Order: sequence, then structure tokens, then C-alpha cells
Amino acid sequence: MFLVPDRHSLRRLGHDLALLLPGLGLTMLASAVLLPLAAVSAVLAIAWVGVVLFPVTLTLASVCAGLDRARLRRWGVEINHPVYRARGSGALGLLRRVTDARRWLDLAFEGLLALPVRVLTVAVTLAWAGLGLGGLTYWSWSHLLPPEDALVPGQWSLALVVGLALTLSLPAMVRALALLDAVVTVPLLGGAVPGSRRASRPAPTVSSTVDVRLRENAWVRMSVAFVSFVLVVVGWPVTASLYEVHPAPAMTVSIAAAVAGLLAVRWPWGGLTLTVLAGLATMLATMPAHALAPWPWPVTSLLAHCLTLTVLAVLHRWYWAVSAWSGGALLTLVTLVIAEPSARVDDSLRAVTTNGVVLVAISGGVVLMGLTVHQWLLVSGQVERAQTLSADQVRRRHELEERSRIARELHDVVAHSMSVITVQASTATFRLPGLDTRTEQEFEDIAASSRQALGEMRALLATLRTDDSLDEMPMPALADIAELVATSRASGAVITADLAEVEVPPTVGLTAYRVVQEALSNALRHAGGAAIEVRVAAAEGSLLVDVTNAAPTTAQEPIPGSGLGLSGTRERVTALGGAVEVGPTSDGGFAVIARIPIADPLPR
Repeated sequence: MFLVPDRHSLRRLGHDLALLLPGLGLTMLASAVLLPLAAVSAVLAIAWVGVVLFPVTLTLASVCAGLDRARLRRWGVEINHPVYRARGSGALGLLRRVTDARRWLDLAFEGLLALPVRVLTVAVTLAWAGLGLGGLTYWSWSHLLPPEDALVPGQWSLALVVGLALTLSLPAMVRALALLDAVVTVPLLGGAVPGSRRASRPAPTVSSTVDVRLRENAWVRMSVAFVSFVLVVVGWPVTASLYEVHPAPAMTVSIAAAVAGLLAVRWPWGGLTLTVLAGLATMLATMPAHALAPWPWPVTSLLAHCLTLTVLAVLHRWYWAVSAWSGGALLTLVTLVIAEPSARVDDSLRAVTTNGVVLVAISGGVVLMGLTVHQWLLVSGQVERAQTLSADQVRRRHELEERSRIARELHDVVAHSMSVITVQASTATFRLPGLDTRTEQEFEDIAASSRQALGEMRALLATLRTDDSLDEMPMPALADIAELVATSRASGAVITADLAEVEVPPTVGLTAYRVVQEALSNALRHAGGAAIEVRVAAAEGSLLVDVTNAAPTTAQEPIPGSGLGLSGTRERVTALGGAVEVGPTSDGGFAVIARIPIADPLPR
């Protein structure tokens, strides 16, 4: 619960404080170094000295951003590694850093944007902890205060309760401030917002693809945040002084109007709602000064409304911007109805009407311009996707051509030789009369094995020559292992088999077949005359394939192979989430043991 911290929240408190407190020190140091250095570089740029200082400034900004990324990774946020432009060699390579947008974004964040966020989070943390501690210890230091009558009865008990509530809620508050720091910092440093589920959503449509791409752009968020900050700095004093509004309401309506544009970057409904409410609140707050200044839309309020309209028009579907524009126009009419009578006299009505017409015209132009930019971005995105698709098709065509060439070479080199072996073995009984029965059977077995190899060769060639899936092509399965063992016995090897009938997916059956095939081939080549044991069984949700051969009875020269069979077997089994154990046995033999999960593996 919020007011009952458990052991986990207390342990997490230190983790969150380790993110917040060092962050402020790092940011203050970065601002103290980067801002003066950037100013000096800009001033001396006319003398070409600043051109040399700018790469140094950008490098230091990237170093500070790297420290922030490391701090966030230690906190537990997965943040992308930055992609900087390659420097190159020499002085010219150093100057290329000036054209790296990622480094400029690091400079803007570390020098300007990070400081107010970190000051806010640390100030709230220290104030929350200080007030909680002060409330708990009020009874011990309250006698040091000037002797006055208590403001409320039982003042010390109230302070104790408030202090206890603040102390108990400190872990939750620090956690919220740490999340605020991460939500602001991570996108601007190149990562995804913590807790975002965007990766699990289905593929968006063409229009939303452009919108999401823009909304995820750190430059867009930073630009809107900067303009919103300027509008608050300008709008607050203008509203308070020119319209004679109390500073607190002036600050509230100015912040609300400016934040609406920033909120609309990601949540269009939130930006639309907030800009309408902020506009209405500004009209009501400035109504008494309608005869002294533009009303019902002060200039600062008009600019903030246009910022929201621009964001909605460029980043979202057209109806959000049109709805916000219609809401602004409707507000003007509603204000005339609820305004005081002095605002509806002839001269005031003319000024109010002119102000409303200006709003409708300017905001309408902003909406049209934003929709034009949105359409241009949409068309450019379609062109970019078409170019990417064309390049992908060219790459696939080249790849298919290369695979066809490999298949042609493989057919010419291997398939021809296998065909000759098949023909020679099949016609041996006719070409060599007088062969005994055992020799004839040997030639028949050779012919059968070569025909099977030719069939598998044709499947391999078809795989190389096509770009489609081969689901309908017959492939060996688990049930074919018995035939494989029987074929291997024809070579004279002593093979015992314990093959359980298990229902497995086709991919598992094919992999098990290849494991047995490779293990038998190795045993026949390297341990001629040794007894071989093949066992296939289900064990704990996996298919166990065990091929073990005894020690060879006589020393012999092993038949050479490619040396890639066992590594290929391990790759097949690992791809299905299994494992392979290969090695000598205690009696001098050799074992190949594979465990293959029977369930279809989850995509990685």
C-alpha cells in the first residue's frame, strides 16, 4: 500500500535515491561547463577559434550523456546505445562532429533541459524528507519557537500525524520522482519510455506509422518543450501585469495553455481537452481587463493554442486539429454569451469580434499548414518505404541468384557423382555375372542408399532454388529413424535400437532424425566394427536421442569427413531450445546425447 512501505520498497528507496541525488550533481557540473563553453565557442566562431571549440563542447556533452545512460542502466532501464557519426581521421574528422545531430541533442539536454528536471526532483525529495522528519520531531524543537498561541488545537499531534504520513509515503514519492526523471531523460538520450508497451502492439497503419515515427523523435519533443517553456515565461508576467490577474491564477492558466501542446505530442485527446479548458480559464480570468487589452484571446493564449493546433495537425489525424480549432471558435461565441454587459457594448463588441476573427483566421491557417506538412511527411514516408522495399527486392533477387548458382554447382559436382554410383550399383548384377547372393545384396543396399541420398539432394537443391516455404516437401521424420537404422545395419555394423513412438512436431522429428544420422555416420567412420546403441525416448517434456558406440575392436584408419557434422547438429538442436552433449565414454566409446523440447519453441 501507499502508506505502508514493505521491505522491497525500503530497499528500492536507496536504489531510487542513487538515481536522483548524483544526477543533480552531474547535471550542475555539466551545465556549469557546457553552457559557458558553448557560449565562448559561439562568440569566437567568427574568428574560427569557436569552430575548434565546438567539437570539444559536443564531445564533453556526449561524455556527460554517456554518464547519464550508465546511471539509468544501473537503475534498471534498458536504454539504446547512441549512434554517433563516424569521426574520421585528422582535423577534418574532428570537425565532422559539428554536423552530428545526436551530439547536439546531447548538448541541448545536458546543458539546458536536464537541470530544471533534476532540481525539481531533488528539491521535492529533500523537502518531503525534511517535512516528514520535522513533523516527527516537532515535539522536541517546538519549544524553540517564539511563544505564541497554538494555531490549531493539538498542534503537536497534528504535526506528528503529518510527519508520519510524509515519512511513510517517502519511498513511493521518491519512486515517482525517479520515474519522472527516467521518463524525461530516457527518450531524449535515445531510448524508449519506461513501461512503454509500444513494442507489443500490432503493426500500425501507414498514417499512424508516420505519426509514431515523429512522436518518437527526440527533436520534436524537445522543440515543443522549449516553445512551451518560452510561452510560460512570457505568458505568466504578461497575463499578471497587463490584465491585472493575480500571479497564482496567471501562472496556472499560462502553464496549462503551454503544457497542452506538450501533452498533445503523445495524447491528442489530452492536448485537445487541456487547450480548450485553458482557453476558457484564460478568458474568465482576463475578462475584467477586456477594455484594456485584446480579449477574449490574449496574444500569449493565442500562441499557445496555435502550438497545440500545430502539434495535432502534424503528428495526428486531421480530425484532432479540426476539433481543437472548432473548440477555439466555439469558445469565442460562448464567452460573448457569458461575458459581462460592458463587454457587449458597441465599441467593446467590435474589439471582441475582431479578436475572435483573428483567432479563427490565424488558427485556421495554422491547421491548414500543419495538415499540409503532415501530408508531405506521409508522402515522403511512402516514398521511403517504396525505396526500402525496392532495395529489399533487389537484395532478395541477388540472393536467389547466388543460391541458384550454388545449387547448380552442387548439382553438377555431387548429384552427378551420386547418380553414377546409383547406376553402377543397380547394374552390377548384370555387368558382373557370377556374383554370390551376399555381394548382390551389398550392391542393392548401396543403390538404395545412393537413391535416398539423391532424394535428399533434390530437396536441398529445391531449397536453394526457391524463395518460398517448403512445407509440402516430404522430409524425414521420427518414424523414419527405424529405416535409417536398418539401412546402417546393412553395412555390417551391430546396431541395437530402442525407439519409442512419440508424437512430436515435424521440426523436432526432422532434427532427431538428423542427430541419429550424423551420430551413426561418425560411428561407422571412426569406430568400425564397434557395437552401436540407439535410443529415442520421451523424458520430462523433451525428446531424448542417445547414440552410443563402444570402443572399436581393432585399430584402424578412420574415414575422413568434413568435420562440420557435429557442429551442424548442435546448431539444429540449439535452434529448437535443446542441448547436445558429445564426448567419449568411460569404456573408450563415444556418445552423442541430444535433448530436444517436444513443444514448439517460442520465438526469440
